[in-house]
Amino acid sequence: PTAEPAATPQTTASPAPATATPSPGATPGVESTPAAGEPAGTTASPTPEAGATPTPAATSEAEGPVYETIITGADLQDAYPTTDRFGTLVVGFELKGEATRKFCDYTSSHVGFPMSIVVDKQVISSPQIESAICEGRGIISGLNAQEVNELVLQLKSGALAVPLEVVQSRTVGPTLGQDSIDKSIVAGLVGLGLVALFMILYYRLPGIISVIALLMYTSFVFALFKLIPVVLTLPGIAGFILSIGMAVDANVLIFARLKEELRRGRTIARAIEEGFEHAWPSIRDSNISTMITCAILFWFGRYVGATIIQGFALTLFIGVAVSMFTAIVVSRNLLRVLLTSGLFHNLWWFGLERRPAEPAPAPGD
Repeated sequence: PTAEPAATPQTTASPAPATATPSPGATPGVESTPAAGEPAGTTASPTPEAGATPTPAATSEAEGPVYETIITGADLQDAYPTTDRFGTLVVGFELKGEATRKFCDYTSSHVGFPMSIVVDKQVISSPQIESAICEGRGIISGLNAQEVNELVLQLKSGALAVPLEVVQSRTVGPTLGQDSIDKSIVAGLVGLGLVALFMILYYRLPGIISVIALLMYTSFVFALFKLIPVVLTLPGIAGFILSIGMAVDANVLIFARLKEELRRGRTIARAIEEGFEHAWPSIRDSNISTMITCAILFWFGRYVGATIIQGFALTLFIGVAVSMFTAIVVSRNLLRVLLTSGLFHNLWWFGLERRPAEPAPAPGD
């Protein structure tokens, strides 16, 4: 079987385990065909062969081309996703000792020719040699994120010195995944209920305000998830629940400062304003640090093609951003509105039994 030259990924390097290149008179590339009964994208048992030139007797239709081995999977030091100088996701690879010299000699004399990666007599990729590779490392470009991850897995599996045997194969249906998501949502609701109970018992009126703010926070976040849109996977739910904890943490900082101001003899109205003003720098700095971490996680997940990390980082980032709004704007204005009603001037509503006695003035003051 043959493939058009344009169908082979352009590369600045060739892979390590199982590689082969046709001679100048041979057809330029071989198309990969999965073995019977083996799903596409999986790795066959690793018995790689590397780099062979088809002989005239081996080009019959019955048997297909036969290749000369250049290097084997045992010569591969490592394979990993990386980026080229343009920031494009590619496959990076490194070779061991003597294989570096062999690979250098071969690529130097075959620049411009395709080189096939063969695992268990199946061609899985045929990149083209763009330049000589003499430093023992190189890259394979022209692949999308999924193809990069699959090729890295196949190269690493092909470097094993033992055959693989299928012991058990099991298909997991969508019901199990839905069950896990349902249990995660229940866990989140239970956690939210326990947090609400603690806040009400310890902070009383401010605790009730924080629960109302958390309910509004949840509504805002789900609205943004729908608008963006965001698919709630298990990592995404974990990021959302963690952001609820961050929102509660902001309220704890504010209300603890509010109680401290009340103990100093401030009026309730003044204590509310002082509490929010003094707690804001800590809330701002901690939340911005978390958002920077989320941005790094999202970039890393995109870099390695791990959507699980991206989902967690995105939901946590959105949750932390919204929590700053609800903690500072919503909670503060709700407290102001309730204070103007004249029903909550007793310090008991703010977690204090009575106003501390003012210290007696020293003689002569």
